[in-house]
Amino acid sequence: MSEISALGYVVLNVSDLGQWESFATNILGLQSGRRTDGALALRMDEWAQRILLEHGDDDDLVALGWHFDTQEALQDYVKGLRTCDVEVVEGSRQLAESRQAEAVFYCSDPEGFRHEFFCGPTHAPMSQPFRSSVLVGKGFETGRLGVGHVFGVSRDYAGAVRFSTEVLGLKVSDYIRDSETIPGVTVDSTFFHVATGRHHSFATASMPFPKKMHHLLLQVQSLDDVGLAYDRVRKAGVPVLMEIGHHPNDGMVSFYCMAPSGFAIEFGWGGIVIDDDAWNIRNYTQLSDWGHRPPPSTPA
Repeated sequence: MSEISALGYVVLNVSDLGQWESFATNILGLQSGRRTDGALALRMDEWAQRILLEHGDDDDLVALGWHFDTQEALQDYVKGLRTCDVEVVEGSRQLAESRQAEAVFYCSDPEGFRHEFFCGPTHAPMSQPFRSSVLVGKGFETGRLGVGHVFGVSRDYAGAVRFSTEVLGLKVSDYIRDSETIPGVTVDSTFFHVATGRHHSFATASMPFPKKMHHLLLQVQSLDDVGLAYDRVRKAGVPVLMEIGHHPNDGMVSFYCMAPSGFAIEFGWGGIVIDDDAWNIRNYTQLSDWGHRPPPSTPA
């Protein structure tokens, strides 16, 4: 069965498109793309869209879009899923158009995550290069590494890990068992990578959180852009979930803020790219080795 190349896009259900567009462009540094009835594309690079916002009431993740480099690789992967008795549906032309892709297939996992598999992403015209109104560096770390990563919340942690590895074919990067970040709660997390090697394109954890997705990572190429984004977040009064800190497993320097939909955005720099020939899976005992603390309470 062919390997997934990268997490190419994500689809989010949001209740306030206007608030999200302002947050995405003025705070995060994304660029607005095409608009349709009830949807807005967000750009991070030369692709026509990396994040699709669809209007709705859920305010949660809709789908993860797994990218394949060729139509042949996509078809081979879908054939492999069906061999595992996974119900895979071929998306309509309308779905492919909404995802700005040549072809799309999809399935759902036991946790309710919708996994979409696609090839042939649409690129923006060369006359319309990606431009951010606030980033000062060279932009987001995308390209072959994809959109970033999704950190999901599982009801059946062991089952979610099993489906990710045995069915989707994701590769384990490492594990973290942390009992410090959330007082009184032990958080078990597994991190997964795919062919192009971003330390993790997907992770799943057993933890208390009201959404299917705890956070979406956006990675920039300049550490300065992390600091400047943090300043914009504080100035705009966007809730900070965790201040700037460092993860020992993927090497990311980042902070977490709350998106308008009630899940988090991790905004970071410096993540590891895995070489499978030289990689050893490790177990960690802390999510962060410095920083990533909740912001201090403001005195009344």
